[in-house]
Formats: sequence, C-alpha cells, structure tokens
Amino acid sequence: MKITDVRVRKVAKEGKMKAVVSITIDDEFVVHDIKVIEGEKGLFIAMPSRKASDGKYRDIAHPISSGTREKIQGIILQQYEIAAAQEEETGESEDIL
Repeated sequence: MKITDVRVRKVAKEGKMKAVVSITIDDEFVVHDIKVIEGEKGLFIAMPSRKASDGKYRDIAHPISSGTREKIQGIILQQYEIAAAQEEETGESEDIL
C-alpha cells in the first residue's frame, strides 16, 4: 500500500481539530474526512466516523494493523506540518499535495 496523495485543509477556528485530510491510496482509493486533532500528548489522527443509533461514534474506514495506522498518521502529520509552515510564511491556507 502506498499513499499517493495527501490533501490537507486546515481548520481556521480555534479548538482541538486542526485540519481535515483526504488521502489517496495507490492512485485508486480515496479516504476523506480524516481529522488532525491536538491532544494532550500532541497531534494525532481520527479516522472518518459516524454516530451509531446507540449514540457512540464508530469509524467508517480504518487501518487493520497498528503499523499501517502509524504509517498513515506519520505521512498525514508530516504534510500537516508542511501546510502549517507554509501558512506561517505566506499567511494563506491552501491544500497541500
């Protein structure tokens, strides 16, 4: 599995959610609405989810292994940091590929 595209959309409002990300896998499969969240221990990703009838949120799509999750998270957070640095330099927010 290779992540072939990452699009970061920074969130302008204050709060724990810092960005919403879409990734493309092997130029064939896209996962939208991955969130970059600021937690007590730093940034992490939350996979797309929806509210179930019992009121709990459940992931719609997610990696099976922790290694795959770490790989996806590493790439996303790297691209988020690039987007944040570019925004500081230019004062503009834009999608990063």
